Amino acid sequence: MELRQLEHFVAVAEEQHFTRAAERLAVSQSGLSASVRALEHELRTPLFSRTTRTVRLTEAGAALLVEAERTLAGARAARDAVDAVRGLLRGTLTLGVEQCVAGVSTARLLAAFHREHPHMEIRLRQEGTSSLLEGVAGGRLDLAFAATVHPPEWRGELVPLAREPMVLLCAPGHRLAREGARVAWGELRGESFIDFHPDWGPRRAADGAFASAGARRTVALEVSDVHSLLELVHEGLGIAVVPQHFARKPEARDLVAVELDGAHVYESVVVLPPAQAMSPGAKALMTLVREAPLR
Repeated sequence: MELRQLEHFVAVAEEQHFTRAAERLAVSQSGLSASVRALEHELRTPLFSRTTRTVRLTEAGAALLVEAERTLAGARAARDAVDAVRGLLRGTLTLGVEQCVAGVSTARLLAAFHREHPHMEIRLRQEGTSSLLEGVAGGRLDLAFAATVHPPEWRGELVPLAREPMVLLCAPGHRLAREGARVAWGELRGESFIDFHPDWGPRRAADGAFASAGARRTVALEVSDVHSLLELVHEGLGIAVVPQHFARKPEARDLVAVELDGAHVYESVVVLPPAQAMSPGAKALMTLVREAPLR
């Protein structure tokens, strides 16, 4: 079993398509298929269930994927460690980020990193918090900027970035649009809510706030980006409980942000693997994260 074969296998598993995986790896499709078949022959079991339209992992394939990602991450870390001793940072830094994470400018941070380490390839993945935790744990991500993470969910290091209150956003004509006032949770009863999918950090924080207050709500409209959420609120299709910095976005300038009873906060953190598993690239990025101009 060769690292090249594992790279081919992981690419097909992630793309769920041989042609896309071949294009991503810049190899021929026939060569990629032969590599996967050889791996299946060596392991004496099919790794993919193939049809004319879909490619899905078998049970054996799913088991191999976890170990393949860990093995490839270890190989990358070994190469990066040798380069670091030689005074070079090469290889790939793979960063995961939650939507609209607070406390750091991802674009400025990565631009600064690229200027300091031009030989490092940067890969960015935007995902929900649960996926980010799995990615760092499995070695698919070097580190991640995520939302509210509770200690039982993570055994590595968590570096706080920002804490801010959750606020209610509503259109100007809404009955709760009272600037300077505070809204009790009971006043939200019967309202229609707009929120993110359950894996996104702001949704997790909002769900936690409602649970702590003993209040129920109906999420009528689920979105996957903040701009859609703000637009739907602006059109009066519902209200939203969001981190305070959402109200400072240009798209929210015509909306009303109302304080909520209780100290319900949204926390942004850096999710890191255990210290011994941190890649040189991740360590270099964390040096920049701690610099005030990028925060």
